[in-house]
Amino acid sequence: MFPIYAGKPVTTAGTRNESTRNAWVERILKKIPPGSRLLDAGAGEKRFGLACSHLVYVSQDFSQYDGQGDGKGLQTGTWDQKCLDIVSDITAIPEPDASFDVILCTEVFEHLPQPLLALREFSRLLKPGGKLVLTAPFCSLTHFAPFHFYTGFSRYFYETLLPICGFEILEREVNGNYFEYIAQELRRIPMVAEQYAGDRPGKLESFAMRVLLKMLERLSGEDTGSSDLLHFGSHVLAVKR
Repeated sequence: MFPIYAGKPVTTAGTRNESTRNAWVERILKKIPPGSRLLDAGAGEKRFGLACSHLVYVSQDFSQYDGQGDGKGLQTGTWDQKCLDIVSDITAIPEPDASFDVILCTEVFEHLPQPLLALREFSRLLKPGGKLVLTAPFCSLTHFAPFHFYTGFSRYFYETLLPICGFEILEREVNGNYFEYIAQELRRIPMVAEQYAGDRPGKLESFAMRVLLKMLERLSGEDTGSSDLLHFGSHVLAVKR
């Protein structure tokens, strides 16, 4: 979604955050029985709309972000939300109780002032046995400001609050690890340096960055659990009890 400098293609370390998340979401969506009614909560530009073509797809968003925001941090530049089915607060969606088989909510919770209220609303909207497909960052830079309220959510957020709201976790996948995250942000340095320091890394510094990326790729391949310290985010599949 946001530009990350790749330099010469010496390694793919730090480039798989979004593609890994999208692949997980699409895998889960393919398993949902055809004809199931799905709410895409905080749908934005409806990225997963096509992956829901076998479902009764309903999109919802508050529709206040325009791509420019307040100009701080990372912004998309443009943002098209002209074809949403429901425009509302995510904590007060105008649909009856138990009216959905599945709720999809991807990379939205960091943009909600009260994510716990959103979980409670999802519990209200889902049928018993309904599924919640949820992703959110563990750590994130400021983006979509001023609608950025949390840098991310740890495993303990899901393990504590999902049961409180009536959900049982069926699957939780961690995306990335410490080394992959550092590689991602190392790739972002030229863009951030140009925007905030009015400069870019020189030739020797760019070479050093490529060396570091190779090191991070090697260490990521040898990793035995550094995601406990840092990772991109969690992918969670839960069921309403």
